[in-house]
Amino acid sequence: MNWILIIQLAYLLLIFFVILRVLYDTRSSTKALAYILFIIFVPLVGMIFYFSFGINYRKRKLYTKKIVEDEPFRMLIHNKMNAHSNEISNSGLIPDKNITLTEYIRRAGSSPLTANNKVKLLINGEEKFPELLKALENAKSHIHLEYYIYENDVTGNQIAEILLKKAKEGLEVRFLYDDFGSQGLGKPFIQKLNEAGVKTAPFYKIKWYALANRINYRNHRKIVIIDGLTSFVGGINMSDKYRNDLNPKNKLFWRDTHLMIKGQGTSYLQYLFMCDWNFCSPNKLVYNELYFPEIPQNNTIENDVVQIAASGPDSSQPVIFYSLLEAISAAKKSIYITSPYFIPGESLMDALIIAIQSGLDVKVLVPGISDSKMVNAAANAYYTELLQYGAKIYKYSKGFVHAKTIVIDDDLAIIGSANMDYRSFDLNFEVNAMVYSKNIANQLKEAFENDLKESAQIDAHSWLNRPKHIHQWEKIVKLLSPFL
Repeated sequence: MNWILIIQLAYLLLIFFVILRVLYDTRSSTKALAYILFIIFVPLVGMIFYFSFGINYRKRKLYTKKIVEDEPFRMLIHNKMNAHSNEISNSGLIPDKNITLTEYIRRAGSSPLTANNKVKLLINGEEKFPELLKALENAKSHIHLEYYIYENDVTGNQIAEILLKKAKEGLEVRFLYDDFGSQGLGKPFIQKLNEAGVKTAPFYKIKWYALANRINYRNHRKIVIIDGLTSFVGGINMSDKYRNDLNPKNKLFWRDTHLMIKGQGTSYLQYLFMCDWNFCSPNKLVYNELYFPEIPQNNTIENDVVQIAASGPDSSQPVIFYSLLEAISAAKKSIYITSPYFIPGESLMDALIIAIQSGLDVKVLVPGISDSKMVNAAANAYYTELLQYGAKIYKYSKGFVHAKTIVIDDDLAIIGSANMDYRSFDLNFEVNAMVYSKNIANQLKEAFENDLKESAQIDAHSWLNRPKHIHQWEKIVKLLSPFL
């Protein structure tokens, strides 16, 4: 009996200390409460789940080395571009309401404001891939690619052929791929690139003894940098799935958005790539003016102002999350959000509700059919709350909307890789482009309005009067939002 009592006390102490660990290590009170309830009601499973998926790696040694190695690059970029950033901030190109946003990203994310950019909005793979292929063909010194999903299909091989060709011509070609998202590539594909002189590296290679954590913290960025002058960033991965023109028989129309940037805005994307590359590859990159060329002032470059917001387990703050909070809070007229996974959390919900109650036009576009029933149920609970206050929510019916964009008023367009969910805000390496341009904002707003024509607006009355058991189920699943 004494042994049974000792075991029970030890078990209770274990649960107690794990709960203390959760409280110490988890910044979000909602997330901490979810973990604690899980541990209390399903102790063994809850503890295994927490130690597999819940540890805050911003405070762990895993990324300490990366942060230290990134610092020299950060200082070089800061010193090189900060003076220009001050000039742009004081030039009148940025609306006064967005100055606080730009300053936050600059201080917390070390990301300068850049002007002298020509930005092109690319709708779907049909617009992205022709521009990308053309830009790669015209590369003169180097090509850097970083993708979450890269598939060994028609699209993947089209790009690979150009990489092989350019490497044989003597260009520096580097390809960084997420080891989880691009697991279907296979060794022959990578070996073929390596033999031609293309340098490759998997991001955070999955190993069986650390499987859970390595799957949980992924590089979700989609970045291409060409000659340090031209870059691509957004939501479109390297796969046939993203090209409606390549497979017209595909019943699922894929709606997505990307950007092409020519100009100074490319520099910070270059910095991100170099930091991620040095974290994964033994062949380290060092600062070189070749990678950060001066952008000539001429008539071919427009004056779109671009700032890159990036965050991940290696950043001291959730820069993307905070930047969205500030951007929404600063809105004066309208907020149009497109997101395939809409689980914004309490803070963003509060900001949106305040905007609605202040008379702003708030519209949210989401998929008609989600690829996850649990995510869909959790998202429905958030729709319910927003509809109660007067938001307009639309479900895309033409296919699957995968774009991650926000257009605010008529002067700020946000396009990137980050979904509006906990995973993008807390776990993944993500990147968003903040474009302070009436031209691009109006183009994105026009694209949003065109998407609404292919969507069905949720009728608030019918939605709110669904059976109570459905609302109850959605609220229960919403408790699991931090895990989805």
